[in-house]
Parts: sequence; structure tokens; C-alpha cells
Amino acid sequence: MSKSIDISDVNIYYGDFLAVEGVNMTIRANAVTAFIGPSGCGKSTFLRSLNRMHEVIPGARVEGKIVVDGQDLYDPNVDPVAVRRQIGMVFQRPNPFPTMSIFDNVIAGLKLNAGKRLSKAEAEETVERSLRGANLWNEVKDRLNKPGMGLSGGQQQRLCIARAIAVQPQVLLMDEPCSALDPISTSAIEDLIHELKHDFTIVIVTHNMQQAARVSDDTGFFNLKATGEPGHLVEFNPTKKMFANPDDPATEAYISGRFG
Repeated sequence: MSKSIDISDVNIYYGDFLAVEGVNMTIRANAVTAFIGPSGCGKSTFLRSLNRMHEVIPGARVEGKIVVDGQDLYDPNVDPVAVRRQIGMVFQRPNPFPTMSIFDNVIAGLKLNAGKRLSKAEAEETVERSLRGANLWNEVKDRLNKPGMGLSGGQQQRLCIARAIAVQPQVLLMDEPCSALDPISTSAIEDLIHELKHDFTIVIVTHNMQQAARVSDDTGFFNLKATGEPGHLVEFNPTKKMFANPDDPATEAYISGRFG
């Protein structure tokens, strides 16, 4: 079951440098939330903070609260690995494990998380369910033992989505998942995002404002006051309002292409 995410006074640091300042928002369950903004404004950094990927960078840290299902993800008693099990991530470039088959790519995370051997029946059921969920089953069902790297770019990205959803997370984060893909593959991923939100809370970073308008229910616009200043959330609203009647002049300027 997907969950909402309540974010309160979040500041994100790289060492002493404040990269993102004072973010407050609620990300709705079973909705697609998009983050837009110019390069370097902190939107991908903020995305990575939602599943504690940010802190794998030496010296990086997060202050404030990110609460899922009543639990602050940054509570000292919370295991970061458990957080990443519940909040999956799909990266900018497709990254199937190069030495693994399509089948083994899908269950790789599940085997790691389970800490035990899956039965053949469990593995087969998980692979089929996950590949169907990623709209890839019919394309690969007859070559599951072939290398994942042998798929097209768009298929590889859907394979990575299948791998992420195999562990049945509550939230799915996507960091510019279409930026390395052709228009046809991009359309397939966007269609998939629409379908996945019925089962997951989805947060996507995109540099493509048309994509944000097409796929998201809510949009957050991040910006910088000046070079060297921290990124901040300028505005967070339903996507239709954001693109038709934004509250902040900076949002309107960015969406209309006057900067960024």
C-alpha cells in the first residue's frame, strides 16, 4: 500500500555547504509528484533525501523531518537500508546489472533484501508480476535467460522499474527517467507512470516541463536565489494550477521559458 510523505523544515547539506533550504510539503499517496527547476537548484538532491540516498555521499546530511506512515525516516533508530527497501529508486540512465539475465535482474533486489534463497516458484511469480507491472512481460517472456543489457534503452529502463517494484515498495522515486530515451520509449515510460500510481506513490524529477504537465498530479518548482545560494522550494501546487495560474512570478517566468 502506498503512503504519503510529510516533509517539514528540511535542509540538506554537503559538508558545511547548505544545498537545499527549508523545504515543506506533503506528497500525496497514489499520486505523481513532479519536481521541476533549473539545473543545480537541488531537485535531485532533495529527491535522494527521500530515501536516504543522499547520505551515502561522505559528509552529506539532512536536517528536518521526512515522515512516512508516522515514522520519521531520519530518526536515529531507523535503518537506512530498510528505508530504501520501502522507497525504491529509478535512475536517469538505465542500469541493469550487466552480467545478469533479465530474470536475475528483476529478483536481484528481492534476493538481497530477503536474505534467503527464493524458491523457484516464488522467483518465477515475482518476475512475471514485476515485468507485467512494468509493461515488459510480453516483450521478454521468451528470453528471460538472456542478458538484460541486450534490451533496448527503453526496455532496459522498464526492466529497472520492474527490479524496483519487485520488492513491493510503498514509494517509487524517479530521477529524470526519460532523459536518455527516444520519444517512443519516453511515451511508454509516461504511460507506465500513469498505471503505476494506482499501486505506488511516485515522485519524479524532470527537466521536461511538458512531461511534468503530462504525468504529474502535483508539481514543486525549485530555484536558486543566486549562484552559490541554496536551492529552495518556490511553489508547490496541483499541476493544473501550477501551469495555468502559478502563485509566484518566478514560477511563471520559468514555465514560460524566460529563464532556466
